[in-house]
Amino acid sequence: MDGNGRWARSRGLPRIEGHRRGVVSVRTVVEECARLQLDQLTLYCFSSENWKRPPRELELLMSLLRTYVVKERDEIMRQNIRFCTIGRSDGLSPSILAEVQETIDLSQHNSGMRLCLALNYGSRIELVDAMRRIALLVQAGEIDPETIDESTISDHLYTAGMGDPDLVIRTSGEMRVSNFLLWQISYAELWVTENHWPTFREADLYQAFRNFASRDRRFGGLSDPSNEAE
Repeated sequence: MDGNGRWARSRGLPRIEGHRRGVVSVRTVVEECARLQLDQLTLYCFSSENWKRPPRELELLMSLLRTYVVKERDEIMRQNIRFCTIGRSDGLSPSILAEVQETIDLSQHNSGMRLCLALNYGSRIELVDAMRRIALLVQAGEIDPETIDESTISDHLYTAGMGDPDLVIRTSGEMRVSNFLLWQISYAELWVTENHWPTFREADLYQAFRNFASRDRRFGGLSDPSNEAE
């Protein structure tokens, strides 16, 4: 969800105003995806690299996060959404973690779309954590190294039990994946818009979905196996 700061600067506003406006886009996209009955929506809210930002901006970002988790709780329940997060808890305040956990617990029996917030998340760190967990299990004799395969790794990622993404949407014209779900998006379709996140609305979402629907997803194979060369 990129471009909050740039959107604000282009209007002579402080960066935090871009983040506040971005929350409106979050609400719009979550509601529409739930209405369309998507299986899962993952939002990259705060990366492990974002701690490099100025202290005042970090403080306001954390305040917005806490406010969102609390204020949207009733709406999450009304829309039958399952709420979860991925990422490390290091650095996040106990009060934020408590509010996040309350929303997770409250919505755990819902059966609708899973809404996953990536908080203090970095894909390389996720892979490191997965390798450490697997190494400990090997050391304990619970896993034979010869049996380790892709499923073993997937089962020890933060996203264990979740499906791999079909579509990655990148706002603000950024042509990179920014350490986001590197393992999981191996065969995801990418769609980039020049619009900054604070202006992202239903029309942008539909455009992304229409583009996705027109793609020929071959997963390394051929569209028509009969065209395979002899």
